[in-house]
Amino acid sequence: MKKKHHHKKKPGFFKKWSAKLHLWLGLGIGFLIFIISITGALYVFKDEIENLTRKEVIYHNEQNIAQKQVLPIRMMEKIVVEQVKEKYPVHWVNIPIDKKMSYIFYWYEHNTDAWNYFDEFPVYKAAYVNPYTGKVLRIYDEKNGFFNIVKMIHWSFLLKQDWGTYVVGIPVIIFVIMLITGIVLWWPKNKAARKQRFSFKWKNIKSWKRKNYDLHNVLGFYSSVFALIFAITGLFYAFFVVQAMIYMVFSGGETKYPDFSHIKTKAPIELRTEGTLDKIINTVQQKYPDAFGFAIDLGHEHMDDHEHPNFEVYVKHLSYSYHKSSSLIFDENSGELLHTHDPKDKNFGEKTVNANYDIHVGAILGLPTKIIAFIVSLICASLPVTGFLVWWGRRKKKKPATA
Repeated sequence: MKKKHHHKKKPGFFKKWSAKLHLWLGLGIGFLIFIISITGALYVFKDEIENLTRKEVIYHNEQNIAQKQVLPIRMMEKIVVEQVKEKYPVHWVNIPIDKKMSYIFYWYEHNTDAWNYFDEFPVYKAAYVNPYTGKVLRIYDEKNGFFNIVKMIHWSFLLKQDWGTYVVGIPVIIFVIMLITGIVLWWPKNKAARKQRFSFKWKNIKSWKRKNYDLHNVLGFYSSVFALIFAITGLFYAFFVVQAMIYMVFSGGETKYPDFSHIKTKAPIELRTEGTLDKIINTVQQKYPDAFGFAIDLGHEHMDDHEHPNFEVYVKHLSYSYHKSSSLIFDENSGELLHTHDPKDKNFGEKTVNANYDIHVGAILGLPTKIIAFIVSLICASLPVTGFLVWWGRRKKKKPATA
């Protein structure tokens, strides 16, 4: 008895439109997604690489520090400024808890009238300083440094931040749609297809087109969950609505983010002395002996200075990650601690918002999650390439038929 030939089932409406969308969107934004993904991959190991290349200056190597005193911060600042000779004032200083580590003084200005990254930040440089002598060990031009340029291509394609983040954000929204339509197209119809979709079966296959097709499908599927996480945590920076939604979902419906701007300096300015900041620094060091470090705003006039509602000190608890942090509010005239906001005081929505950067760059659990972020970023960069080759191969195949 002859077997009946089954006609190939036509794809359903949803699958058909998913295929069209996937192709058109892919051809439209493929190149941009390639750039965003490659720069993301390059940025992942920034800290590890800088910890190696800056090893000699991260530690100041001052001897017998137990018997020595760190210079008062304003005196140290004056000595540093004399050595660096920068026309802009120092903006802030990073102070490590580990006494063997150097202080880092930062010059950072933001000019919102510019249209591109290089003009938007007139200066962004860092000086590593021995806090016992005030000697500048090395100055880094962070603005023109490799990692910062990579980060700003990733962040805004080197355009002004205000709208450059949208120029990146919109292709990322489209990429999220492509991940979803990609999974719809990938979804296996039957048992045989299931076998082929989860792994590479290349034993007797010589065709590069088939191998490329598998690379696009199989790698796309395995990276899709992580790619979605990285895409959404990236959209957090481009669209405030994403930030608000993440906070709302994880805080159980809370719509108001905690606001401490009402806690202001009350003491008269006459109480402010050269030693006020030293008093603040000592309080932080005693309160968090196991933290990694903290940042102190040196409080000069800056191009981007909007009146700070209060004097806030940000404490970073872990060396590899930002998500575990405390913020302290001080009276900037008397140096009195007015308010403490530690990780234990934060609701889950706040913790999620605080962890967004670390999830995005893969730093949340240290090296293992960074390796995942690196591999997924490379796969995301490969998808527009393999996808384009799938389309190109089919296009060439169709040509003779239409001739």
